[in-house]
Amino acid sequence: MVSMRPNLHTDFIIAPISDLLKDAVTASSGIGNGIETFPLCDYVMQSVLLKLTGFQEQKMKCICWEMASIDFEYRYEFTKMPLGECSSYSEKQKIYKDLVKQIEKFGLKFSEIDIHKNEILKTTISEINDIFQPTNLSIWAQRNFLNYNSIFKDIKKTHFASDKNSLFSDLVLKAIYEKRLYKQRNRIAHNTSSYQQNLPTLRTLIDEDYKYDNYFIYFSLLMLIDKIFIGLYSKYLELADKN
Repeated sequence: MVSMRPNLHTDFIIAPISDLLKDAVTASSGIGNGIETFPLCDYVMQSVLLKLTGFQEQKMKCICWEMASIDFEYRYEFTKMPLGECSSYSEKQKIYKDLVKQIEKFGLKFSEIDIHKNEILKTTISEINDIFQPTNLSIWAQRNFLNYNSIFKDIKKTHFASDKNSLFSDLVLKAIYEKRLYKQRNRIAHNTSSYQQNLPTLRTLIDEDYKYDNYFIYFSLLMLIDKIFIGLYSKYLELADKN
């Protein structure tokens, strides 16, 4: 059974997460980039990551509420087993699958859903570069910024939203989110680093995967996810209005 009503959260859902990054750059622009400002880098990066993950958590919940407001069957399942913070990869993947399933209920096959993945990938990379270069943040973490560009140039449109069951079909992207981004979000949110070593060990530093501990990669992944959900939700609204 389907019930239509005005979409109360649409403006927020389709608002790009990149706006928060622009705000962070603007807020830190007056500090300068002399060596005396470098200790601020980690504080600013942590704050930005928390803002971005919190923004996306609320967006995921709003998408679920909107789907539950239209489809009573989904509402029953949603209220029976509500999601948690909507920050983990598994929770985001479940919402991705639910949203695709809702689109398919309107008669559109997954293979027919066009969210312009080439454009999503292209704009994600270009926006990150446009926002951060040259700024305090890219100067403070210059090596990480260079590593980000080196890593993200290998990302392809087949690595994300390629089937109805996987938000990330590329195992590296999935691993970065689960083992790096999400863990760092939890460390900051719960201050677990307060009783741990502040600096990485030499063994960690020589690990090839250490390059993925990179805020610019985290920001890019969150932006990529954001664009995927905006594309899917826009398609969902279009079909809901027609029906």
